[in-house]
Amino acid sequence: MPCRQRGVTMQFEDFDLSTPDTGRHAAAPGDDASAATAVRLQYLLDNTPSIIYCTVPSGDFKMTFVSNNALNVLGYQPEEMVADPNFWFDHIHPDDAPGIFSSLAQIFVEGARAYEYRFRVRDGSYLWMHDSLRLVRDEHGVPFEVIGSLTDITERKGMEAMLQARGEEQQLLISKLQEAHDQLLQSEKMASIGQLAAGIAHEINNPIGFVNSNMSSLQGYVGTLFDVIARYEAAMGEPLDGPALADRVAQVRAQADLAFLQDDIGDLVRESMDGLKRVRDIVQALKDFSHVGETDWQVASLHAGLDSTLNIVANELKYKARIEKHYGELPPILCLASQLNQVFMNLLVNAGQAISSDGVISIRTGHAGDWVWVEIGDTGAGIAPEHLNRIFEPFFTTKAVGSGTGLGLSLSYGIVNKHGGRIDVASEVGRGTRFTVHLPLQPPGAANA
Repeated sequence: MPCRQRGVTMQFEDFDLSTPDTGRHAAAPGDDASAATAVRLQYLLDNTPSIIYCTVPSGDFKMTFVSNNALNVLGYQPEEMVADPNFWFDHIHPDDAPGIFSSLAQIFVEGARAYEYRFRVRDGSYLWMHDSLRLVRDEHGVPFEVIGSLTDITERKGMEAMLQARGEEQQLLISKLQEAHDQLLQSEKMASIGQLAAGIAHEINNPIGFVNSNMSSLQGYVGTLFDVIARYEAAMGEPLDGPALADRVAQVRAQADLAFLQDDIGDLVRESMDGLKRVRDIVQALKDFSHVGETDWQVASLHAGLDSTLNIVANELKYKARIEKHYGELPPILCLASQLNQVFMNLLVNAGQAISSDGVISIRTGHAGDWVWVEIGDTGAGIAPEHLNRIFEPFFTTKAVGSGTGLGLSLSYGIVNKHGGRIDVASEVGRGTRFTVHLPLQPPGAANA
């Protein structure tokens, strides 16, 4: 088995097989022990899974030795691989060759290199090979030879490609699931608003009704005032002395009841402004609540979100329960504000539906360390123990048909989980339920997004 050494072809039986610790020869060349060792080495080399080869350490890296197992792996005779000075370079896949050629000189700096590339075999196909190269120097430090080991990794590469393809399929599936979840979330959000539409319309119609009535009264008052002005002008044009003119003016004021108009106009304007502000607040609450397609993380106030959500559900709750707000000091948090509003709405509506009449819904907030919490409690019917472990399951509901989709708590759980938080629930049948939403100030999901 030839291998280049200082331009001289050597056989394995010619190698110095001295042991590292004694420096003595294991056996002299030509005796039986040396021959047996050479045969054994030749056998191991020919049957190892890797192809062992040697090249010159410069120029075209011409092969000077290739182990016999190259025939089994690549289909080439070792002799033809050694005979062609460009054999190694010519058989590397054109797409892989530039990356190897551009960095091969580093072997003289690092002493070793490793590559994975496709190598053309006898039938014209390509095998993926792992090539580990090591530079050998002589006793003076001069590059003497490059020894390489080629291992077929085609099967491993196939597995990697299959895993990558599966990974891409999974990412696509996750993307589709996320899109479906977003659509479901938006549908549930609009369905929730749809269920509350009558109450929201009532909340808007009330102020609109009395503003409209006030405008009718103001219209009459304005007509009266213009009539007073006209009668004043007529009196000023008549030839009346001072006392007579004063009597005429007093008569006009008394008939028009200007003192009443002055007080009532102020009240009508204040009521109308309050009513219009109420309408504006409800519309703004709807706008804040129902941002379609909002996906941006933003710093927001949970108290503002709770207040806007209370505006939307006010008509649903005011005939059943009074709202008690116990807000603590909350720092703004990074969140998907409209999605958290959906959580608050689901919990508030559920609390209202659990109360038959004259109940209390309490909202408490606070923070500890890097976490904030929002607790929504009610004095309603409570949740049966056998249902408590299922309330976050999709489509699970104990409500009557048409009263809910069974998705509210499930989606709420998903939203809070997306924020890196959790929902705790405590309930006692006949006494009420408390849902507590815990949220981090800096959710991990925001960094990934």
